[in-house]
Amino acid sequence: MTVPPKRKPANRAPEQTFEEIRYLKYLIENEIPIRVRLSSNEEVTGTVEYYDASFIRLTRKGAPNLFIFKHDIKYLYELEG
Repeated sequence: MTVPPKRKPANRAPEQTFEEIRYLKYLIENEIPIRVRLSSNEEVTGTVEYYDASFIRLTRKGAPNLFIFKHDIKYLYELEG
């Protein structure tokens, strides 16, 4: 009976690429307006003023600033202009 050769495990994607940090810094430094879709499907608009491992602070015009936990964010995108 012939034993097949062992396969090398496939390369796994890294758990942390640090692209999130780079992107949030870019949003802050350039004061880019964004829209955040929450897991509840509510949407809020503003600019990112601060972030850490757990949340972002969204600054809004004419409305209170928000601390939004990252686990509550479905996605976010930049607004035009």
